[in-house]
Amino acid sequence: MTGSVADRVAALMPRVRTELAELVAIPSVADPRQFPPEGCERAAQWVVDAFAELGFADIGLHPTADGSQAVVGSRPGPDAAAPTVLLYAHYDVQPPLDDDAWRTPPFKLTEVDGRWYGRGAADCKGNILMHLTALRALGDEVGVNLKLVVEGSEEQGTGGLEAFVPDHADLLRADTILVCDTGNAAVGKPAMTVSLRGMVNVVVHVEALPTELHSGMFGGPAPDALAALIAILASLRDAEGDTTVDGLDNTQTWTGAPYDPRAFRTDAQIAEREALLGSGTVSDMLWARPALTVLGIDAPPVVGSSAAIVPRASARLNLRIPPGTEPAEALARLTDHLRTAAPWGVSVQVETEATGAPFRAVTDGPAYAAMRAAMREVYDTDPVHLGQGGSIPLCNVLTDTYPDAELILMGVEEPLALIHAPNESVDPAEIQRLATAEALFLQRYRSP
Repeated sequence: MTGSVADRVAALMPRVRTELAELVAIPSVADPRQFPPEGCERAAQWVVDAFAELGFADIGLHPTADGSQAVVGSRPGPDAAAPTVLLYAHYDVQPPLDDDAWRTPPFKLTEVDGRWYGRGAADCKGNILMHLTALRALGDEVGVNLKLVVEGSEEQGTGGLEAFVPDHADLLRADTILVCDTGNAAVGKPAMTVSLRGMVNVVVHVEALPTELHSGMFGGPAPDALAALIAILASLRDAEGDTTVDGLDNTQTWTGAPYDPRAFRTDAQIAEREALLGSGTVSDMLWARPALTVLGIDAPPVVGSSAAIVPRASARLNLRIPPGTEPAEALARLTDHLRTAAPWGVSVQVETEATGAPFRAVTDGPAYAAMRAAMREVYDTDPVHLGQGGSIPLCNVLTDTYPDAELILMGVEEPLALIHAPNESVDPAEIQRLATAEALFLQRYRSP
């Protein structure tokens, strides 16, 4: 092939636009209650066909425990002694949510002010196109053995691939795994995500009375379940907004690249008059400390409520935990706190919904060195290390199954992409730059 890798990637960008439009047009929401399964089936087959053209001769669909189909394939490198790199992405997308909140049709790739809008444009179909473009630009110049897995239920969190990996360990075994479902610090600012928070989801149920009682006849001395629940929830944050679950450390600090508070306000659409919560920096609060969010409350609605003391009330809670905190410990601490904080002797039951472990990458291996060099060459600046407030349970499964593999988390999903929200978009320049960096990595990476 002639021309530099960067020139080849640039020449492929019209094809990227065409193919990303094809993928975005497929409503591959992995929730049959909202969208028919044909959308995921079509997207999976699209991925199979695209990578089969690039020499993944054994590529095919593999059923997983949650009913989704994982696209799995491999392509040999120049020799068996070359390292093996596993490329990861997912083809399922979040539902569009409120169609009226979209400025453009959610399943039609539309360019506005240089960005490409559409559900999945960044998360994660843009990363699928990043992989394809890197490989097309390299042709036969790939210096490693390749494996591929593109899953179909990541957004639903139902664990299909997490169950598949340990049961098919040899099928996906690799020296390095590119988990391409995160993003840069900002457009033009390269990054690798090295820390993920874990999580504990619970529902707390409060019961104060066996039935409703007239508030005029009994209100005052009779305990109120909703007021008790409010008191319990209020105990989970202090006046500064720090999460205050007894026994969990809320003083740790983040040592990687900082998240500028002004950028955070812009990204989160928080007005200047509104306070940012917590005693630490934005980075501390997001990536190094526990964070408790009240996701929902079961209580009588305002409209239709009566003059009665509420006998029972419930709340769904999400506790994000940083690396260094075990989910079992966090669950025990949260459960104890909720019960201890209950006033007036009301009954408290804590129902565990889900737990997930935090993740911290090991970043001193040859794959990280090669990717840093590739990103530096493309962006003309060193990549930074970021945390991510969300959880990717697959990373822990991959680490447990392949303890010697390097996991590099990267991708096209920078803050302006608004993933999971209406008006998701991708900057095509990020696809172009990251495809170039990935191509250089796959061309030059050598294991020790």
